[in-house]
Parts: sequence; C-alpha cells; structure tokens
Amino acid sequence: MIDTQPPSTDLSLNDPGCTVAAARIVRRLHETAEWQRIIDEVLELLARSLHCHRAILFRLRELPGEGFAQSIAAYWEDEPVVRGANRPKVILQSVVNSDPLLTRLGEEVRQGKMFAGRTREIEGYLREDFEGQRIKSFLSITVFANGNLWGTLAVNDCTVERRWTDEEKAAAEIVAMAIGAAIERSLSEDHVSEIIRQTMLQSSLDAIIVIDETASIVEFNPAAERMYGFRRADILGKDLIDTIVPSFYRKGYATGAEYMQGRGAPMIGSRMETVTQTASGEVFPIELTVTEMHVADRRFFFGSIRDMREKRRAEEEINRQRERLHQNEKMAAMGSLLAGVSHELNNPLAVVVAQSTLLHEFAPDQQTKLRAEKVRAAAERCGRIVKSFLGMVRLHQTLPAETDLNAAIRAALEVTAYGARSTGIVINAEFAQEALPVMADADHITQVAANFLINSQHALAAHNGERKITVRTFRVSEAIVGFAVEDTGPGIPQSIRHRIFDSYFTTKPQGVGTGIGLSISKAIVERHKGSIRFEEAQPSGARFVVELPAFTGKHVGVAAPEARSTTITQALIIDDEPDVAGSLSDILELMGIKSRIITAWSSVDAVLAEFSPDIVFSDLRMPEASGITILRQLVAARPDLVRRFVLVTGDMVGARAEIATLAAHERPLVLEKPFSTLDVRSALTAVSDQVAHPR
Repeated sequence: MIDTQPPSTDLSLNDPGCTVAAARIVRRLHETAEWQRIIDEVLELLARSLHCHRAILFRLRELPGEGFAQSIAAYWEDEPVVRGANRPKVILQSVVNSDPLLTRLGEEVRQGKMFAGRTREIEGYLREDFEGQRIKSFLSITVFANGNLWGTLAVNDCTVERRWTDEEKAAAEIVAMAIGAAIERSLSEDHVSEIIRQTMLQSSLDAIIVIDETASIVEFNPAAERMYGFRRADILGKDLIDTIVPSFYRKGYATGAEYMQGRGAPMIGSRMETVTQTASGEVFPIELTVTEMHVADRRFFFGSIRDMREKRRAEEEINRQRERLHQNEKMAAMGSLLAGVSHELNNPLAVVVAQSTLLHEFAPDQQTKLRAEKVRAAAERCGRIVKSFLGMVRLHQTLPAETDLNAAIRAALEVTAYGARSTGIVINAEFAQEALPVMADADHITQVAANFLINSQHALAAHNGERKITVRTFRVSEAIVGFAVEDTGPGIPQSIRHRIFDSYFTTKPQGVGTGIGLSISKAIVERHKGSIRFEEAQPSGARFVVELPAFTGKHVGVAAPEARSTTITQALIIDDEPDVAGSLSDILELMGIKSRIITAWSSVDAVLAEFSPDIVFSDLRMPEASGITILRQLVAARPDLVRRFVLVTGDMVGARAEIATLAAHERPLVLEKPFSTLDVRSALTAVSDQVAHPR
C-alpha cells in the first residue's frame, strides 16, 4: 500500500506517548481482576496516545451453522470528531465468504497478521463500511487467549491518512497481548473463584469480618459497614477489641488476640448468639459464625454476622400478637361465661324483683312496704350490674337509642365501684342536676367511662399521695353534653401523650393491660360523632373528657304507660324456671290477666289445642327449645301471634344478635330480666298497640 500524503501530516512520528500509554495499560490490566471494568478506559488511553478517534475491541465467535461472526465487545470514540458517522457493522461469515478481501483477512487474522492501511487503498465491503464510519487510516491487531483466536483490537484515524510507525504498531500489539493475557486470567479457575469470592463478599447481606491471629481486622465488607457504622478504610488494621467488642466484654483483655484466645476461642466452628457494639456504642444482638483459616503460615478468622435486632423485634411482635389473641380469647370466653351467669343470675333476680314488687303492693303496713322497696331496689341494681358487665364484654354493633348520659355513667360506676373500694380509692361523683339526653348506645358509653375508671384505679394502685377519682357529667351548651373522669395519680408523661390513643400502646406493667382500652374508647366516641381528649389535672393526675352531641328530641325518661282498655285476658308463659314464671303470672294476675305456665315445651299442637292465648311470654334459652324456635312454631300455626309474642331474657346483648336473624316483621318484643310491674305493663301496652296498629 502506498501513502501519498505529505510526511508532515503524520503527527505521531516523534511522539513517544504511545509507548508510555501501552506500559500503563499493561500495568492496569495486570492489577485488575475484571478487565471488562476498565476496557473502556484502556481503549480511550490507547486511541488518544495514537492521536486516533476510535478504538474497538472486536469479538470473533463461531455461530452454529454460520461460521465466525464479528461483533463489538467494547467501543470508544471521540464524539466531537466522529459525530454523525456510522458505527461498525457486525460481519457474518456469509459476508466474509462473498468478499475476496474479507476472505483473505480472515485467514491472516487466524495467523496473527496485522492489518493496517488507508481506506482509499482498499475495495469491496470494508471500504464501503469504513467510509460510512469516516475512517481515513486503520490499524487492526489479532487478540489471542489461551492460544486461540479471541478477537481483534482496532484503532481508526478519522481525520488523517497516515502510515503507522513501528512504534505505534508495537504499542498496539503490546496492548492486544495484554488484553489477551487479561482474558486468559479471567477464564482461569483461580480468577473465576476470586471473582466469585469478591462478589459474595460484596453482595452478602450478612456482615463479614476477617481478622488475623493478632485480632487486627483485615476485611470488612459493605454489609459490615452498614451494620456497624465504620468505614472500611478507617477500620482495617484496627484491633477487634477496640472496635466491635462491647466494653463490658473487654475487661481482663489487653488486646484482641488475648480476647480470641480466651473468650473468643469457643466461638470457632460453631453458630451462637451474642452481642456486639456499633461505632456509636450501641450494643445489639447478633448471630455469629466463626471459621478458622490457614494461609501459608498465618491464621485468619472469618466471622459471618447476622443482625438479630429485626428478628427479636419480630419475635416480640409475635409474642404481643399471641398475647392479644389470648386476651381476645379470654374476652370471648368471659362473654360466654357472663352470658350463662347473667341468665342464671337474672332468673332469681326476676323472682326477687317481682315478689318484692308484689309484697310492696300488698304490704299491710308502711314499714313492710319500705323493706320490700329496698329489696326490689337492691335486686334491680344487681340486674343493672350484670347487664353492664355483659354489655362491656360482649360489645355489640352500635345501636343508638335515646339515652340519659347520667344513667350510662352511673352504670359504669356500679361496675367498677368494688375495685376502687377494695383498694382504698375514693370516688367522688358530680352529676348534672338535669337529664343529659344523647342519641347513643348506652352499653358502649358505659364501657368508655368504665375504661377511664379502670385506668385511673391502675394509676392510683401504687400511688402514695391522695387517691381520689372524680367523675362529672355536664352540659357545655344546648348542643353539647359530656362527662369527665379525673384522678390524682402521677399523670401521663409529656413524651408519650401523643400515643395514648394508639392501639396496643400501654404504660402498664406486663399482664396488667392490653393497650386497647383507650383506642377502643376513641373509636366508640368518634362513632357517636363525639370528641375525646386528655387533659393534665392539677396539681397532678390525668383527666379524660368526652363530649357528645345532645339529643334535642323529647326528654329522656320512662313515662308510665297510659291506662287503656285491652283485649288481653289470657297469657301463655313458657319458662323452665317455675319461680320466674310464677312471679310473672302473679304480676299479670294483678292486671286481671289469667296465665297458663309451661315449664317444658312439647309441641305447638299440644299447647294450642288446650289453650288460646292473647299474649305469649317465652324465655329465650331453655333446654328443650329456644324462644326463637318456639316463636317460629307458634307463628306457623297462628300467624297473628307474631304481634303478640314477648321474648323474656336476662342476656339482652345476646338476644339482639339472635333477633337480628329474623325478618323485620317477625321480630318480637323483649322483656328484660329482672322485670318490674312497670316493665310488664309496658310490654302489655306495646302488644296492644301492635294488635291495634299492625306493622
């Protein structure tokens, strides 16, 4: 090939830069484990040292059935110079076979011959491709790895037609051989193992620390940096005992080597849980595995460390959830127990209330009347306490009704009074003089107040000062009424006041509380469109205040039913408790109604064949059949009895759930145990209204 350009245009004739660049490249490739990471830098350095504008590392691969194909393994170009030029094309064997020059070059490449020249001096496929790339002069060196053809290294001058000097060709050949050697190392088993080791070390999620026999740290991976807060560059060479061993373990050991020989030795070859220390001094639990290694005449200790903080937190959360589940199970069991207790207790209470009412009615003197009234009042109070307990434990869906706030708070006081009295806590109740009507679920509001009272009792249990709880009901305005529970205890620290309404957050000792009382209270109040807040009491203590929308309808209270004529003359009483049935029969007899009592249900046909009742009173829970079952059987035989049926129960909460399963037009009236004469008269009036005005 003949170079016709003037010699003055060959700028690299007296420039030794390419030799220096080649030496630098050889050193870099020898020091680097992965040549692919620096190949772009290598190509740029080579090209610039040769005053060229493009450098390419081509890969030659044999494709099945297609022969050799040339593709680009790495590429660098001087963007300002070659902007807009084509990139090198992938040359398939089929193209090589159709072009004489490519066929000859293919043979020469296999022989390791250099291909150098100027674009205008060649023909065929390559000239067209080179012109598209704006190549003026080119130099291509074969790259061998492990004695096999791997690819070629090419450099292009895109501005000057030149003849390549021996120094330039030698520099390119040196770089090509260095790349081939680097490729050979990357393909060796030792190199692959080293890359795998480095990758595992760098990507491990566990902290990996390697120390020598003097306990000096010689390796500290990225996970260890994140876990401990030390930078690798700062901690390498430092003594183990001065860095990650907790201060309380350092006593008695002057160096890490002594520590390893003493306390540290048992760790080798086993998996164990211990603690370690961060750069900031935080001590935290870890799982540690230590392996001893021997390299030449030196000993190293490889430690794999797993942070146990998250696992411990997860275990604690599981334990908390298990405790919550246990609490829920206990509450469910308590609900079932109280349902049974309320049923059993309300039956004798119903007898006491009914008989004391009758005794009061027929007492021959005033003193007997007073005593009968006291018995009745005490029995009714027992019934309210049982009802309040049941309503709290078996919390039902909110069922708003016209309620006197004073009555709901009194119910909470009755439930919690014993706990206060037994611990010497004084309760001061200040009720508003007027009724405070709200549209609310009385059981739910009672639970909120009871939660406050119980919390106050817990706060005062170990308090050495004044132990007093003050309960107030009040009216804020025509539209707002409320209540407050205040204690003289230690109060709530400022730092945690923002969390007191969070679920499962509690300051009580383990086993005393679940942390759900205040969160449930807040949810209940908000469902009633009210507000709840904490206030600091003076000089010390806590005050919880609830405000609710006042009910602006008719006045809350129980008015005596109007005396009206009724066609009810015969009543059927179904109850497995003869005393309860007898007491109800006695009350009905006072009102001129004759009763028939059935203590064991047989069949609807047998009952109606002998008796045609105007009203039916049936207990909810009996051995032979439930009140709901009896209702369905009676209504199937006599549809008109659906408006003349009264369900009698001591478990109003459970009754609501069972009644809700019936269609709206099938739902019976309910008489709650223990019942008074007024309650029975109200039931009779309601039945008369239903008969007179069918739904």
